[in-house]
Amino acid sequence: MNKEYLLFDLDGTLTDPKEGITKSVQYSLRHFGIEVENLDELCCFIGPPLKDSFMEYYGFSEEQARKAIDIYREYFSEKGLYENKAYEGVLDVLQSLLKAGKKLYVASSKPEVFVRMILKHFELDSCFLFMGGANMDETRVKKADVIRYVLKECGITDLDKTVMIGDRKHDVLGAKETGMASVGVLYGYGSRQELTEAGADVLAETIFDLQNLL
Repeated sequence: MNKEYLLFDLDGTLTDPKEGITKSVQYSLRHFGIEVENLDELCCFIGPPLKDSFMEYYGFSEEQARKAIDIYREYFSEKGLYENKAYEGVLDVLQSLLKAGKKLYVASSKPEVFVRMILKHFELDSCFLFMGGANMDETRVKKADVIRYVLKECGITDLDKTVMIGDRKHDVLGAKETGMASVGVLYGYGSRQELTEAGADVLAETIFDLQNLL
């Protein structure tokens, strides 16, 4: 897959955010009287827009979901943000791609302010020409909208040379909606079935498979 412009998802693709995201969701749900002890039950929140997940998995109304996001951010902005870890080898892979002449970007459904803070924390920010994400009011949170935002901000118009890389169906579907190829990574939080059914063009088992593919 010889592409020049590489758009990366963040959660489940560059970093493993399980602890921070699930603890933030747990904290938020507790406000509504919902106790979830097993954090593994909350991994479904990793990747999709938070509002959609609160509504889908806990039956929240849109108003409740927005309140839940505000409470989620109370924990996430102070603690959850850093309860995270970069995948082993990710820096080496990104630097190798840069040396090969690739141009790297981030397109995440996480608020852009958090995207930038996380990548700076892990010293990955220097690898990317632009780090794009959602806005805080959730009007730009759908993956296709984030992708379009990154393309516009960076003046990328040749979609035949562009690929979206992510671990959930939302990354693949966002790529399809915007007219570009996609790579589904299997070391994150989406299953092979999820990514295949969404229509990922190629799957990568490990981060080093991803390097070889790109």
